[in-house]
Amino acid sequence: MISIYSVGALILAYLFGSIPTAVWIGQAFYGIDVREYGSGNAGATNTFRVLGKKAGIPVMILDILKGWTATNLVSFIGLSVTGPAHSIQFVNYQLALGIVAVMGHLFPVFAGFRGGKGIATLFGMVLAVHLPSALICVLVFLVILLLTKYVSLSSISAGFAFTFSVIFIYQVSVKAIVIYGMCICILILVTHQKNIERLLRGKESKVNLFKKSSNSSSNLR
Repeated sequence: MISIYSVGALILAYLFGSIPTAVWIGQAFYGIDVREYGSGNAGATNTFRVLGKKAGIPVMILDILKGWTATNLVSFIGLSVTGPAHSIQFVNYQLALGIVAVMGHLFPVFAGFRGGKGIATLFGMVLAVHLPSALICVLVFLVILLLTKYVSLSSISAGFAFTFSVIFIYQVSVKAIVIYGMCICILILVTHQKNIERLLRGKESKVNLFKKSSNSSSNLR
């Protein structure tokens, strides 16, 4: 049964997701709207590309925290977990809240509905829903990033790793999580269509997290 608390939690989850960390940090500390440069997205990857790691790391952490916090709002809507059936209901609420937060990141009400691609917020959601698979995603992301220096390819690989891990490694019995994993793959392919095209053409930008970043005009393109 849908209660007023559940509806309120969904609205709050969307508002959490709508916090445009990349836009606000870029404007507050650099006088730059990252959406006007690089890939044009208000996300951690484009922040790394345009402003460097000093801005990109905080944006990434805050975007992850948005997804994690929104997903965990389920603990505050009066839902008790006492058995398997209730556990499934709990996870369903988690997924609903997390998905709404991701939609908030994609279409933020606080930034003219021009957001990012939702990968960091998706990861925060995964952390809250299934921690072991989230750790596998981190490992896959880091390995691909170190090998290729493509954040987009690393994000795509990590998203598919989540689906693979919940189905084949941990064999999660909650169907909603499996379906969610499949939806993640579709969402990632849709939101990274331009990145995939650039990867195939060999024109995708690389990010080196271990080099000293420069905020010169060469980054603002």
